[in-house]
Amino acid sequence: MPATSLVKAFNDHSATIGVAGLGYVGLPLAVEYAAAGFEVIGIEPNETRTAQLNAGTNYIDDLDDAHVASLVEQGRLRASTDYSAAGDVDVFFLCVPTPVTEHKEPDTKYIEAATRSIAKHLRPGQLIILKSTTYPDTTEGVVQPILEEAAAEKGLALGEDYFLAFSPERIDPGNKEFTTANTPVVVGGVTDACTEVAEAALRAIIAQVHVAPSPKVAEMEKLLENIFRSVNIALVNELAKLCDRIDDLSMWDVIDAAKTKPFGFMPFYPGPGLGGHCIPIDPYYLSWLARRYDFETSFITLAARVNEGMPYYVAEAVVEQIARQPVRLQDAKVLVLGVAFKGNVDDTRHSPAETIIRLLREKGIDKVAFADPHVESFAVHTANSDTRPVQKQSLTAETLQAYDVAVLVTDHEAFDTELIATHANAIVDTRNALSDITDERRSKICLLGGGHENGTLAEVEAVPSSTA
Repeated sequence: MPATSLVKAFNDHSATIGVAGLGYVGLPLAVEYAAAGFEVIGIEPNETRTAQLNAGTNYIDDLDDAHVASLVEQGRLRASTDYSAAGDVDVFFLCVPTPVTEHKEPDTKYIEAATRSIAKHLRPGQLIILKSTTYPDTTEGVVQPILEEAAAEKGLALGEDYFLAFSPERIDPGNKEFTTANTPVVVGGVTDACTEVAEAALRAIIAQVHVAPSPKVAEMEKLLENIFRSVNIALVNELAKLCDRIDDLSMWDVIDAAKTKPFGFMPFYPGPGLGGHCIPIDPYYLSWLARRYDFETSFITLAARVNEGMPYYVAEAVVEQIARQPVRLQDAKVLVLGVAFKGNVDDTRHSPAETIIRLLREKGIDKVAFADPHVESFAVHTANSDTRPVQKQSLTAETLQAYDVAVLVTDHEAFDTELIATHANAIVDTRNALSDITDERRSKICLLGGGHENGTLAEVEAVPSSTA
């Protein structure tokens, strides 16, 4: 039976693994399987990435360069721009992008395209596992019909000849403690046999696999994970803006005090806005789904709008700092410290820095540059959907002195806070990264959520929800 044969192939590591999409999720997954002794074929339409990987060159910060090169050299890991080898693959992991449209509705075109390519090569004994974050019913409502159409022509039955499941990715870029190998995963198959085979595939490299009763449960739990963070970050962001109106009340001190409670509280921190692929996107996936059932996710949508408004709040704070200096707005120079969406990574997807820079340019501040030890180049989308590059600068005393305001957007450990505090003319700190500065230099620092006396953010009006 195909199911029995597949489980055996996963147990003895003789199965061939296919990974569609070799980005922040797909490549680490491919590397784990290759390191466990499996033959891995990656499908990546980006020709540059494919060429790099086949040459043994790693392009993901979280992976070890020598380790990736060794797996490629041993012939365990290779990449292709097409699905010509799909017929040789026993299990396909779909790790493709799941963006939203301009109307904030799910865009499943990458999932559909990858599924159609796999369907052309569908054969008995194949397993397809969707890992891309998406809304409940994507596996059964989008992927399954495409596979079934191809299967019908070949006389294949789902759950008997081929198998389908959903197992959400749990990648945290920059996290050195939890990786693909030691992070528990969830999986739900379309049938019991699908679940059994998918569980065996995952247990080949991951010790803890939680079996969900269906793909819908697995899809929904992934949204819950990310919306949980979105809602709680929105809460502290809103309270941070309140603290900015009150004398001598720092939200950061409030959180430090609250997190001493050993139960019933988990610390979240304010910031310039959310980034990465999942958290800025997932609330809209769920709200779109809810509307199909005549339901409005008011609480979740409001939290998303609060977080989307933070870059506007920060941009106004920068303008306020410029207004306090003897320089015209159109002549002002702003240095953005960090354009990655989180500290110590090179991932710029949906980074709040992009919105902040765009807003500053729209206000007439054309001299905006960035410094980021993890990012070599950065561009910002304009109102016409074009992209315009942002000049990169080295973080030196001379650079800091040459700019009227430095706005710290990303809390990279590589940033020298002493250097920044000493040489910057004015600082907007959105991450409390300069908390160790307690001397007279503190007067130059405008801290998000730091309280009215700690900066000037109290004078900033929140962006209207209609523009968030």
